This record gives sequence, structure tokens and C-alpha cells, in this order.
Amino acid sequence: MDSRQIQETIAMIREENLDIRTITMGISLLDCIRGDIKATADAVYAKITTKARNLVPVAEQIETEFGLPIVNKRVAVTPVALLAGGDAEFDFVQIALAMDRAAADCGIDLIGGYSALVQNDMTAADLALMRSMPAAFAATERVCGSVNIGSTKSGMNMDAVREMGTIIKEVADPTPQNAMKLVVFCNAVEDNPFMAGAFWGVSEGDCAINTGVSGPGVVQRALAAIPDAPFEEVCETIKKTAFKVSRMGQLVGKIAAERLHVPFNIVDLSLAPTPATGDSVAQILETMGMSHVGSYGTTAALALLNDAVKKGGVMAAERVGGLSGAFIPVSEDANMIDAVAKGHIGLEKLEAMTAVCSVGLDMVAIPGATPASTISGMIADEAALGMINNKTTAVRVIPVPGKDVGEEVEFGGLFGRAPIMKVNDGDSSQFIARGGHIPAPIHSFKN
Repeated sequence: MDSRQIQETIAMIREENLDIRTITMGISLLDCIRGDIKATADAVYAKITTKARNLVPVAEQIETEFGLPIVNKRVAVTPVALLAGGDAEFDFVQIALAMDRAAADCGIDLIGGYSALVQNDMTAADLALMRSMPAAFAATERVCGSVNIGSTKSGMNMDAVREMGTIIKEVADPTPQNAMKLVVFCNAVEDNPFMAGAFWGVSEGDCAINTGVSGPGVVQRALAAIPDAPFEEVCETIKKTAFKVSRMGQLVGKIAAERLHVPFNIVDLSLAPTPATGDSVAQILETMGMSHVGSYGTTAALALLNDAVKKGGVMAAERVGGLSGAFIPVSEDANMIDAVAKGHIGLEKLEAMTAVCSVGLDMVAIPGATPASTISGMIADEAALGMINNKTTAVRVIPVPGKDVGEEVEFGGLFGRAPIMKVNDGDSSQFIARGGHIPAPIHSFKN
């Protein structure tokens, strides 16, 4: 970097909320399988604490040296449902407790991978893990999990969709914050560094470092300087800004991997907002010319943003992966919170927006009385968008017991607060009760 670029970076950190949102170590636990759940849990604890013991000190050292904030230090592990297929009993909560204890002992913020991949069908172990989630998340502080219920190649497992509607309700009752730890995917990726959906896929290596960058404020400030520019200039400005932001992720990831003596894997290019003023993806869309997010044109603006971020970021990193798009979590974006509170945006518009960005209905609070079948219907709709369009989509909705539209729930910190959103009062129960499998789309057959 020359002196001008260094000054630009310092300004972005101080004034525009530039940070490395996460440095996530992926750890394979396949060699921890013992055929006995207690022995497996002990091996899981030992491996995580061995591999990740220096993750936080190294990240803090890099922060001090470069003056670049690294907000979260995380670990993602092999989907836990794969670790006990040969066991006589599936007491997965023991593994969740081992993961939580390991994360605490290493000083890690969150650990992901309490997960099952059931897009085609469910084993007994998969189903046991899914049904253990309410107990596992209630008993732990740092453990996050996910379930992949569909894919473009496999279609959609509607039995799993039905199960997850009920499980989400159980996870959120009586503590809605626990539902923040659970996401339901279609087309989940194996190298995602962002929670709650991070896991370390079976095609990955033994251990590696991924980084997730974030700079909504940087992009918004750049666009504010060209208020009347044509779209070609808007796209070029976003691309150039995304390049700078992604370069930071590449630099930090490479240094961290070298010091931890593990490979560097990918940079996730996703723009991830926070509740802080000036760190909002929704504000970027408003800066393009919307009176508020949710106005007609919002989906087009988001599509432009998502594509330009990817084009700029791909040039900046050796390898990109994860989700690599623009996140629109309601509770974690100040301008999105404001738009929902004022009635400018509802679930239907959010669903439309997720067709062109990452990842889905994210951090959405809904009335606690919402039926499980309605939640399953939300999952099915989002999964259909992902399955047909060959993209990752997800649902992280939070039914808040005892609360209804017009109230809000406070999550705190980076998770922010969420107004309770109105849910369509239609009845999906007969549709969801059919069960079975929605076949893969015709364009999935590419062999």
C-alpha cells in the first residue's frame, strides 16, 4: 500500500465502520468419531481446544499491529449429525456442551456446526440432532446450528421443513434469543464464516482460516459523493470500494493463517450491517435514491449492489466463497429496523429482496402465537427461491412468546432489536402436512 491508500484505509476504519466482521477457523471433527457419544464429545473438545487455542491471541495481535478491528473470532466444525451415526444412542447435547466449553476456554465468540444436512432425506441421527436443538441451545451460550432442507440438485425435504417449523417454536420458547442461534438453509455452503449458519463441510480440509469482511458504511459514503451519477458510475464506484474492503479481508486472513500454521481458505465478500448508525445496507439502497427501503425499486437497487460487490471483491482475493452477497438482517441494520417499525417494509417485500441477495428472512421477529405450520411455510417459500434460482437462501425467524405486532424485542449488541412483524394469517397447515419431497427442478439435471 502507498501512503494515500493507507490514509484511505485509516479513514474508512475511523469514520465509516470498516472492519473485519469475522475470522473463522474451520475444523474437521471427522477424526473425533469414536462410536460412543461421551468419547466423541471428549475428542471434540480436545481437537477444538488444540486447533483454536491461539486463534483469539493471533487475531488480537493483528488488530493491534494494523489498527484494523476484527469484530468476531469464531470456529465452524463438521456438521455434528455426522459424528454419531454409528452410536446406539444419540445424546447430541453432550457434544453441544463440549463445543460450548471448548469455545469458552479458547475465548471464541461463537461456534457453528450443530447442524444436519437433510436436503434429500433424514437418518435417525439427523432427526435426533434436529430434535435436540431446543435443549442444546438452552444449555449453551456460544453454540450455533443449522439445517439444510433443500438444494437445487436434491429438491426440498418437506418432512424436514415440517419438523423445523415446530423446532423453531420450541427453541424460541421461553427464550427467543436462542432462536438467533438457528438457521434453516437451502443450498447451504460448506465454507460460510458467518453465524448462525457456519459449518465446516466434509469436502474441506482438516483446518483452515476464512474471513468475512464488512463495509456498508464505506460503500454508502462513496455513493453519497455521487448523488446524481448514472448507474454505470454507481456500479464502478461500488466495485472499486468492494475491492478495497475485500483486500483487507485477504490480508488479515493470510497473516492469521500463516501465524496459526494452517491454510488460508476464502474471503466471504458479504456486506454485513450492524445496528450502529452509518453501518447499514438499507442506507446504501436509500442513498441510491429511495425515500426509504421498501420503496419500489428497492429490489433492483439491491440486485445492483450485490452484483457489484461480488465483481469488485473477486478481483481482490485469491479465493472467494461463503455467501458473498449483501445481508439484510432486520434486527442488525438500523435503517431496516426503522423501515419495519414505520410499516415501510413487510415479509413479502423481504422475500422478494432475498431473491437477489444473501441470504433470506434473517433476524425477523414474528408474533409468538404464529403457528408452526406457518413458519414451515416461510421456510418452504424461501427454499423454493433458492432451489429454483440455484442460490443460497435461508430463514432465521424468531417467534417471540407473549409479543405481537407493534411490540419489539431487544437482542443487544450486534444483534440489535427487532419490531414484531405482521405475518399473513393464511393457513398453510394442510400443505405442510402432506410431507414427502418436492422434486429438484428440471434445470438441475446437468450431468
